[in-house]
Amino acid sequence: MRELTNFPCEGDTLIGTLDDAPGTTGLLIVSGGNELRCGAHRGMALLAADLATAGIPVFRFDRRGIGDSDGANHGYQDSGPDIAAAVRAFGTLAPQLTRVVGFGNCDAATALALFHRDAGIDALVLANPWVGDEDDALPPTSAIRSHYADRVRDPRQWLRALSGGVNIGKAIKGLRKASSKSKEATNPIAARMAAAMVDTPRTILLAQRDNTAIRFEQAWREPDPIHRRETDSHSFARPGDGDWLREQILAAIGERLTGTPRSPSRWL
Repeated sequence: MRELTNFPCEGDTLIGTLDDAPGTTGLLIVSGGNELRCGAHRGMALLAADLATAGIPVFRFDRRGIGDSDGANHGYQDSGPDIAAAVRAFGTLAPQLTRVVGFGNCDAATALALFHRDAGIDALVLANPWVGDEDDALPPTSAIRSHYADRVRDPRQWLRALSGGVNIGKAIKGLRKASSKSKEATNPIAARMAAAMVDTPRTILLAQRDNTAIRFEQAWREPDPIHRRETDSHSFARPGDGDWLREQILAAIGERLTGTPRSPSRWL
């Protein structure tokens, strides 16, 4: 059963959606960027319905200044109170919960990494975490290498280059960056995420040909196992992506079902 609700956050009113189910481990979905709680192509709404059918309660919400929620939008950096308020609302609506797993894509994954502990979230599923943009406005080095390798193998791209359909200046900049052997200094956002997630169970999911995911993998220094999907869709919207994402989340939640339950009162 799907239920619309509202709940307070620092004087503003946020809107959330619960897909109810009897399970004691629930999934909190945090939206990335300025995305509504339904997700790109309604992907998060469909995911929530599927997981609820499998017995897992799912809560989604619009943070302040987004969608149906009140307040000002200050980006993921200030979304800690929103996430904590959503967890409290989730615990009230689904009082059987003993655990909450947080799931987010892009900067929502970053926000969950940074703020999950204060919100009382027990484990994380992080998809394509955002760790900043490239300083030169070009894609990450490994993305450039993959891009040009694909083009070299495609005869149509040679014809396009010969006919003037390629920006030669941009291509030269990209090739120069791709050939560079210099290593990126420690990424400050990735370092903050790692420090905030010490001892937190987490699953990392990457769209293998997505630039945000590629940049994250270049910056990440922790020995986490990474699950990769062969897709260029940042929101896992290509055929088969949604099924893969659902199965990865189900597996991650299944791994969190054992252990000593904690009291739901910690969220209230």
